[in-house]
Amino acid sequence: MDERDIRDHFLAQAKACDGLGSPFTAKLCRALAKVLDANTRTGQAVRGWPGDARADGLSLRLCGALHALVLTGADERLTQVYPPNQTSEDEIAAVLPEAIARSDERIVAGLAGAPQTNEIARSAMLLPGFLTVARETGLPLDLCEIGASAGLNLLFDSFHYRYGDAEWGDQASPVRLAPEVRGRAVPLNGEINVRHRSGCDIAPVDFADAAARLRLRSFIWADQAARLARLDAALSLAEKFPPLLVRADGAEFVEKALAARQQDGAFVLYHSIMWQYLPRATKDAITATLEQAGRQATAAAPIARLRMEPRDPTNNWAVLSLTLWPGGETRRLAHCDYHGRWIEWMG
Repeated sequence: MDERDIRDHFLAQAKACDGLGSPFTAKLCRALAKVLDANTRTGQAVRGWPGDARADGLSLRLCGALHALVLTGADERLTQVYPPNQTSEDEIAAVLPEAIARSDERIVAGLAGAPQTNEIARSAMLLPGFLTVARETGLPLDLCEIGASAGLNLLFDSFHYRYGDAEWGDQASPVRLAPEVRGRAVPLNGEINVRHRSGCDIAPVDFADAAARLRLRSFIWADQAARLARLDAALSLAEKFPPLLVRADGAEFVEKALAARQQDGAFVLYHSIMWQYLPRATKDAITATLEQAGRQATAAAPIARLRMEPRDPTNNWAVLSLTLWPGGETRRLAHCDYHGRWIEWMG
């Protein structure tokens, strides 16, 4: 990608942030598009990015690295232009060059890893899908999440949810999710019995490690304090009930999990806002493995794929879809916000 492509990527991310309720991150991305130059290793690394900036989440990597400086108190001057302070794009742009130069090596190191947010509110988008599988199969669920990050969404049935006037889950849970409901009421009838749950990630987050927790928190946009609070609440829950999470390639993990699935339970592979980061070969392998296993699925051992992923990169919302074998029919269940702010149920 050339320098113009990189600049356009940052401006496109700014537009997306405006649409996703983060005006500060939008201003930050526009400021970065203006000031990044070849005077620092950070600028050189970003301007000469060898891959696909959008697919790699380059702008989000840089925003995360800068946010980490603020969260740790490593740069007082930079902190002054971050929330809760109200600052303009020009004020942010004025501070960035020296802030980047002061922490150049640390920021470059932060660019190395793909964004990982483990957005807890996505569980409120996924829950109606899990309930659909449970209702239609009448079986306990064996959950398998790929791209699970710290595995926090594997604990979804320990959270409390409110959809308008309807509630579901543990009233005493520290994690409380209340997305806006657009259109039809979200169906919450039925019970969920999770028999087994496990997840994988190529770079799983060890939430017991302070540096790993910092990285997870740094990818939450700095002006979205409620998201940070939800993450911290979920981390406190995970300390008591740590999810089963392994370091593994998604294709290998799915193949092994499907081979070991048991009768009298619904195997549910699910993922949320991660598919775009997988190599094409991994995507194809997962899809082929699922389809092959689906042809052998029975009413006593059904297989479901639940995914919350964008279908059109120009939209600032994702689609919740469900494929259920036997049969293999795919249904579009809902449109939903990337960060779980709203859900529009379609059924």
